[in-house]
Amino acid sequence: MKKELAYENIDGGKIPVTIIKPRSGWQLIDFAELRRYKDLFYFLVWRDIKVLYKQTVMGFAWALFRPVLSMVIFTAVFGGLANIPSDGIPYPIFSYAALLPWTYFSTAMTNSTNSLITSTTVFTKVYYPRIMIPLTPVLAGLVDFAIASVLLFGMMLYYGVFPSANAAFLPVLLILLFLTAAGIGMWLSAMAIQYRDIKHVTAFLSQLLMFTAPVVWPVSLITEKFPEHGQVLRLIYGVYPMAGVIEGFRSSLLGTRPMPWDLIIVGSISALLLFFSGALYFRKKEKVFADVA
Repeated sequence: MKKELAYENIDGGKIPVTIIKPRSGWQLIDFAELRRYKDLFYFLVWRDIKVLYKQTVMGFAWALFRPVLSMVIFTAVFGGLANIPSDGIPYPIFSYAALLPWTYFSTAMTNSTNSLITSTTVFTKVYYPRIMIPLTPVLAGLVDFAIASVLLFGMMLYYGVFPSANAAFLPVLLILLFLTAAGIGMWLSAMAIQYRDIKHVTAFLSQLLMFTAPVVWPVSLITEKFPEHGQVLRLIYGVYPMAGVIEGFRSSLLGTRPMPWDLIIVGSISALLLFFSGALYFRKKEKVFADVA
């Protein structure tokens, strides 16, 4: 949106009036506008955090419940019955190190997809940068991520696993994780406000993306199963940003294998394309949000 300042003559005096008009064409994120609304942005993120734990019996323990339960099931089924390799480390910590970023991504993607639908009563009446809406749950989800990380460090102490020097690259992986979740969230939220069946597809999409991510199995299986074309297939698989993020988390925190820079570089390109194309699509469609909500 763009604003223009005009004046109206009321009772013999000039009164300044702000006129809000939609921008034409494709536009990226207006960071200057986001800075002007930073206080509202902070309030929206803080509201999402408080609503998540307000009047709950378990409180912040809910941040641990989903990844811990998934870890127990995956350890019993995939680590025990299926005997899937875990790069030489105990399967519980192998799976939990992957579930930590995956749970954040899945939750952020789902909440971001539904964010416009649940905020129609607000953005149809008051103007503020609409792009704040799908970004809010992505930022709020970092609190759950931080809480669940505490258990991972506790498990590392229990199993005697210590992070390598590659742990310094964790901020890079977190940025890649954020860009991927935000990019998909902006795409799907802009689509969901107009096509309401998108929110029903999200649950299935989340499950599909989880089993295609290296959550219960290591990426090293690709080169082991396909020795002739393993490296090519590995790079193709790296287009999926979560592959580099999850393998990067394991490498930096558990020291299972060297940092998968090939996956991270290819995944970074995909994440940036997702983020900027999602922002472009969202800004293109936001002028009709109030009409179709």
